[in-house]
Order: sequence, then structure tokens, then C-alpha cells
Amino acid sequence: MKTSVIIAAAGKGERMQMNYNKQYILLSGKPIVAHTIEVFENMDLIYEIILVVGKGEINPVKEDIIYKYNFKKVNKIVEGGKERQYSVYNGLKAVSSDCDMVLVHDGARPFITGSIIEKSIETAKDSGACIVAVRVKDTIKAVNENMEVVHTPDRDSLWAVQTPQAFRYRLLLEAYEKLRIDDMKVTDDAMLIEKLGHTVKIIEGSYENIKITTSEDLILSEGILKKRENIKK
Repeated sequence: MKTSVIIAAAGKGERMQMNYNKQYILLSGKPIVAHTIEVFENMDLIYEIILVVGKGEINPVKEDIIYKYNFKKVNKIVEGGKERQYSVYNGLKAVSSDCDMVLVHDGARPFITGSIIEKSIETAKDSGACIVAVRVKDTIKAVNENMEVVHTPDRDSLWAVQTPQAFRYRLLLEAYEKLRIDDMKVTDDAMLIEKLGHTVKIIEGSYENIKITTSEDLILSEGILKKRENIKK
């Protein structure tokens, strides 16, 4: 069974307030997205990596990341679209035709582990669709346009979704081709599978599997790296 990975790294990261793609911020001397690619590069289960980048970034990424860090499994680098769903769809169309399973992962989540990746693939083999998530720690409030609380959902039923999200390749491709993504805001790929009426399974992720979005996340990231380096010693 061949498993491909689409790494979505086309987002500009406006909340980071930088004039370049946040994926290329250095974390312990290496670009964030290089840390992310490395996890999948080192897994025997992964057949190929499709990297989706921003407009005009293909050649710089080849030189400064793929060649520099000697990544062999990055089979294609493609440009993303104006929204995340278009970027992932561009990646899907670039996947090898003999792909069986596909993972979609955020380029700005460098702390995913091999064990979670492996479990997500195994679960998706049986169910067709699997997402990684963690239990919500805080109480969540739903509010209206006047910033008034209208509902307090039961925290026990709430999970914060992460990536990777794993799917049978044909199932995810069907979802993208059947549904009109122009008419919806898709914040994760599982939404499309849900709209097809297909069951999506959840496996528990890790609170360290953060998406680096703000400058505060960079501080936390350095702490996670240091902790992992100390464990290895």
C-alpha cells in the first residue's frame, strides 16, 4: 500500500506579522517546514511527499530546503491557491496515480510524531478517513454578533483538530471533485468527507503537535525542541 503526504505550506501566516511565509522561519537554525518534512522523510511507511508552497516559491524552496537538506521523498512541489482547500486540491492532483492512502499535514506543525502518523494511517485503512485531535481543555462559548454568549457546548464532546488527516486517496479526491468548494470555507479536509456522509474517525494526538501561528508559538516551540533533545541524551 502506497501512502503519499501532502504538506500544505502555502499560507502567509499574517498573524505572525512578517513579510515572508512563516514556514521558513528558523527554528533552532532550520526552517519550520524542513523540520516537518524531515519527520515524514524518515518514515518507511511514506512513499512520497507533495509540498504545496506559495506563489513564486517553488525554485527558492528547491534550493534552500529540498536540496540543502537532501530530502529524497519530495516528489513534487506545486503552487497553492487563494484558500487552503485550493492548495490541498492542487496537491491531490499532483499525487502519483498509484497512491492508495493520502495524508494532509500542515507545514507549520513540525512536532508530529511517527507513532501518531502510523496510527492515523492504520485507522484510515479500515475506516477510510481519520483525523488527529486532542481533547479541549477549556470551556468553549458560542457568541453572536453582539459578543453575547448564546450557547455553552459540552466540553466532553469537543476535540481540537490537528493534522495529519489520513484518507483513502480516491475518497478524498471524490470529495473534492463532487463538492463545490467555491461555495464553502473549508478549514480542514475532513469537512468534505463529512459532507459526503462518510464517517470520520478520530485518534488522540498530542498537545505538543502545535501549529506555529504566532510569535508566542515560537517560544513554545523552542521549549518543545529543547525537551526532546534532553530526552535523547
